[in-house]
Amino acid sequence: MVAFTTGGGKSPWRILVLVGAVALGSCVRAPHKPAPQPAPVPEPAQPRQPSPEEVRQRAVAYFLSRAEGARQKGFLTQPAGASAYDHYLRVLQLDPGNVRAKSGIQTLVIEYVQRARDALRRRAFGEVTAFLSQAEALAPGNVLVAEVRTQLARERSRASANPLAGDEIPLPAGSLANRDEAVLALLKNAAGRIRREGRRVIIVARNDAEGRWIYQQLREAVPGYRVRGDIRLGQSPRLILTGGEP
Repeated sequence: MVAFTTGGGKSPWRILVLVGAVALGSCVRAPHKPAPQPAPVPEPAQPRQPSPEEVRQRAVAYFLSRAEGARQKGFLTQPAGASAYDHYLRVLQLDPGNVRAKSGIQTLVIEYVQRARDALRRRAFGEVTAFLSQAEALAPGNVLVAEVRTQLARERSRASANPLAGDEIPLPAGSLANRDEAVLALLKNAAGRIRREGRRVIIVARNDAEGRWIYQQLREAVPGYRVRGDIRLGQSPRLILTGGEP
């Protein structure tokens, strides 16, 4: 600081210089430091989106799994939209050459053919026709279907030639006359088989009253099920189980 004096008192110049020095000192400060800025937060990485091919393969695997599950539950072609066949078709729409889907449909055909053969052994001709129609709808011209159709025609011809052909269950005449527990148990077992296998029954009885009583026991043994059959008169009481169509 520079001061000028004149004589013993304070001169106007000294006062001016002091004031200027004070003003200058108030203006000179330490350099300003900017406030620290927070470090930028990196944006999270976006997950990689699956490619169209990956999406397709996932869908194929999903519908193959659904098809197998439906087949194991017995849902071969029904219910519509949720059957094994419907799921296999979705796979083939996504992947026309998919071997598992084609093999799966062939498995369904074989399953229906097997059901038709089982029904044919029971002479349930209506069921045979229905199962073969299902198989043929999946695989027109299938060799296995044609084979069973030939067998069906042969068995129908035999049944027409001998209307009483079928599985016979003799009814002991004495037990039938007494209507005892033995014949009731026999009729109850026969009724269960009739319902289980979808059979028709021919009741051979010695008189009309006996035939109607036998039929009544069969009906009561399977409540809610319509036992289909006829009553014929004969000297040897028996039940004849025939094919299952109406």
